[in-house]
Amino acid sequence: MTDISAAVEAILPSVRADLERLVRIPSVSADPDRSGDVRASADEVARLAREAGAAEADVVSVDDGAPAVIARWPAPDGQPTVLLYAHHDVQPTGPEGAWSSAPFEPTERAGRLYGRGAADDKAGVAAHLAALRAHDGHPPVGVVLFVEGEEEIGSPTFTSFLRTYRDRLAADVIVVADSMNWSIDTPALTVSLRGGVDCHVEVQVLEQAVHSGMFGGPVVDALTVLCRMLATLHDENGDVAVPGLVTDHAADVDYPADRFRAEAGLLDGVELTGTGSLPDRIWARPAVSVVGIDAPSVADAANVLVHRAGAKVSMRLAPNQDPRVALDALEQHLRDHADFGAHVTVTDGMAGGGVELETANAAFGAAEAAFGAAFGVPPVRIGVGGSIPFIAEFQEIFPDAAVLVTGVEDPASGAHGVDESLHLGQFAKVCRAEALLLQRLSDD
Repeated sequence: MTDISAAVEAILPSVRADLERLVRIPSVSADPDRSGDVRASADEVARLAREAGAAEADVVSVDDGAPAVIARWPAPDGQPTVLLYAHHDVQPTGPEGAWSSAPFEPTERAGRLYGRGAADDKAGVAAHLAALRAHDGHPPVGVVLFVEGEEEIGSPTFTSFLRTYRDRLAADVIVVADSMNWSIDTPALTVSLRGGVDCHVEVQVLEQAVHSGMFGGPVVDALTVLCRMLATLHDENGDVAVPGLVTDHAADVDYPADRFRAEAGLLDGVELTGTGSLPDRIWARPAVSVVGIDAPSVADAANVLVHRAGAKVSMRLAPNQDPRVALDALEQHLRDHADFGAHVTVTDGMAGGGVELETANAAFGAAEAAFGAAFGVPPVRIGVGGSIPFIAEFQEIFPDAAVLVTGVEDPASGAHGVDESLHLGQFAKVCRAEALLLQRLSDD
């Protein structure tokens, strides 16, 4: 512990410099105009891996997917191989003027490093590299570093990628550094994640928009029909009203409502919705959101009956819910609740399964010990309300591998939002924990 802690402390300045270089590359995978930046980001990760002692580090892709990096540190005799996963692509910034500092210029304020990707998930890449550097480029176990380039757009070529590079990615333990800790002082290991599905629903009532004074009354506009439909997605308590969905129970964690309200930024007087415990509601039960609507903006509004309107509906699922069954149920619910005979078209979107991770194995015990030693307090076992569907794909392709889900974010990181940030003190502890984990996996 003392030797590894000292080694991590010594390399942290260079690791932070590497992280800042990565943040400066605007690798927004959702923007086709940024494809060159996504490639530049992958190239930089590969260069850093070679600098950290990788025997090989290649930038590869499949099916015209975004570039990913596979790097390898061969296993010493008799030692297991550990796959370290992170992703180098990032979300769009949103309105850059809303940021307190330029989103692609890493900036420190009050012990936090601000910038798009500073936490999600270029800090995950940096933490992996820190653990390897702490062992002077010669880790006590075999290591495969796999850094994906399209996680933020749903990993569309992930399954094909795993099958194509199965032999190069094969490992005994898989560490996914794309989750969060309970707080900056208390680590967490994620033991469940919800699945997720989405779809686009369109309602049409007229061939074209018509004068609201001449035709309004006998004819209802499409946007009103759409709003009535979307309002049926929840019951009077705020629970999801789509029939046939699975509900489950989450890890037994004390999560005070006032803390949750503060972390969510909920306005005074706005009530929490749904029934059951708070961890159940955010980690183990379905949740549905309308994440976008296609309709005339207020600025462009005219006194006409809108003939067509659409919405994107996103639904999180209990970890053990079949995503295809859930998507079918959501789409059928929308069709069944189109009032006044409105024409409805529903288009499939993403369908990804959740996951419940095995904790009764030596790798999980090693992770609990490593993170506990690095932070000075035992880790909390948590669920995550978000979705990382590719974990289920890891389990399918590598059924004998133990999967660990760790992370560098904390509740204030603001991933995907304005002023995303990384707490630098916590980041140092995560780097220490991962270096210790590699050592403990060797000992085990």
